[in-house]
Amino acid sequence: MTEEGETLELYNLHYSDLMALSSSVHQLPTAYENVEYLESVMSTIMKNLGPSGPGLLAITGVPNASDLRRTLLPMARKLALLNNEDRKRVLKDHGLGSDVPLKNIDRTVSPFAMQLKYNMNPDVSNLCNINHAETEGHSSNIECPCEFKHLGNVFKDLGTCMIDLGLRLARVCDKIIGGHELEQSLLESCSAKGRLIHYHSVLDNLILQASNGTRSKTKKTERTCSNHSDLWQQWHYDYGVFTVLTAPMFMFAPENNGSSKSSEGKECPSPSGHTYLQILDPNKNSVVTVKASSESFIVQVGESGDILSKGKLRATLHSVCRPKSLENLSRETFVVFLQPSWSKTLNAYDFSVESLSSNGEDSRTCDGETLCQKPSSDIGKLVPPLCDRLKNGMTFAEFSRETTKQYYGSSGLQSKR
Repeated sequence: MTEEGETLELYNLHYSDLMALSSSVHQLPTAYENVEYLESVMSTIMKNLGPSGPGLLAITGVPNASDLRRTLLPMARKLALLNNEDRKRVLKDHGLGSDVPLKNIDRTVSPFAMQLKYNMNPDVSNLCNINHAETEGHSSNIECPCEFKHLGNVFKDLGTCMIDLGLRLARVCDKIIGGHELEQSLLESCSAKGRLIHYHSVLDNLILQASNGTRSKTKKTERTCSNHSDLWQQWHYDYGVFTVLTAPMFMFAPENNGSSKSSEGKECPSPSGHTYLQILDPNKNSVVTVKASSESFIVQVGESGDILSKGKLRATLHSVCRPKSLENLSRETFVVFLQPSWSKTLNAYDFSVESLSSNGEDSRTCDGETLCQKPSSDIGKLVPPLCDRLKNGMTFAEFSRETTKQYYGSSGLQSKR
């Protein structure tokens, strides 16, 4: 994947249209009496999320989201570069944890996670209309560095807003597909995982080395980062229903001889103009990078969404590439994973018959034998086929465990990556 490669400009679903479509017919504002317009929006949603589309779209015009994003995302890098004891204390004070070993100074990603509870009925209140100023005082009793004083509240506020977007989009998809399977499966779950993610620059790892007194490993870190300079995150499917992401923020940190004092970064535009999120385009059999406005939210379909919709939605095979020539550039984003309840039963229906090729490869994502052809052959070796992970009647908990095992277990396809 090169930075000059093909890009995909996402379809922008405006928040006002999402609100109108996710409300009952009797609650539609007068401005939306044009039924033909709404039908065209619904058709475009399915064109992008359905079997012939890329499996993702962008939502724009979300109220208050910009301020929350600008407040939260810079904290990802600051948290990642804290010493272990201070970071552990800050995370504990705000109810956050991590699902990777943060003591590994050669890591390329630092995620900070929290389970988020949500409103059982998103129409009761507009969860995106949160006045952040009203919630700031709630953290005043937490003794932690001032820059993290509102970490927990902003995390929850932005996460709650993003949950609302996912629930509303699930409701719209249900209206188009028929039934209530998607929205109901999410409501039964009652929670979603929020994850604040810092994608390290090469400089970040040098800073971690210096702050941990391991400057002698600098050359090793440079080689490690060079070897993995093409990807920040390997190819995979998310296994939930929807994944909602902020458009990423990019931080540039001036180099100061690898000193830990050079940890201050400044927001900068994407050097390539895209998000560095890349997908395998199922129609063109090629890798494309996703382009979205900085104020938008990206929503992509997960495998459970694909399964529960009986193939009417397409799960997105994706990765995150990294710029090879900019060693001072890091990437920050916030992600909310909307998943069914752990006890939800997943039925393979005729998916395994219609969507899997005769040699057991996943043709759902790539039209037939795409995973056997370049450029996706290498990708196919990294992604365990759905037919090996999904058995009829599995619970979502069983499916998620098997998926994690086949990706990252001791004998998983990405166990050493």
